[in-house]
Amino acid sequence: MGRLFVVNLEGKIYSCKHCKTHLATYEDIISKSFHCKNGKAYLFNKVANVSMGETEERLMMTGKHTVADIFCVSCGSIVGWRYETAHEKNQKYKEGKSVLERFKISGPDGSNYWVSSHGRHIGGSDADDA
Repeated sequence: MGRLFVVNLEGKIYSCKHCKTHLATYEDIISKSFHCKNGKAYLFNKVANVSMGETEERLMMTGKHTVADIFCVSCGSIVGWRYETAHEKNQKYKEGKSVLERFKISGPDGSNYWVSSHGRHIGGSDADDA
């Protein structure tokens, strides 16, 4: 298997909610207006400590994209996806960027989103949205 090297980030950090491995910094957020089937998601310029799954074509709300799921390198939890190719010209800015699903990560203040069986967000806060 080999030795696992994890990058420790500095500043306001988003981390895996399961194992607390650092994933991204607040400064690397491009947009907080993304959504996934489980609620909010944030688009980041760069992320750390993730591995990529196989690429696949997905038809999303903004059109067809080639994406790969991304996983926490420490615990293996899926934390979001990476845009490899955007097929719509106005979506090209997403290429090479990653989305972290808000309910799968902890915010800089330690807050979490949890999803109930009805798909509603409960618990935690999102003070960094302000």
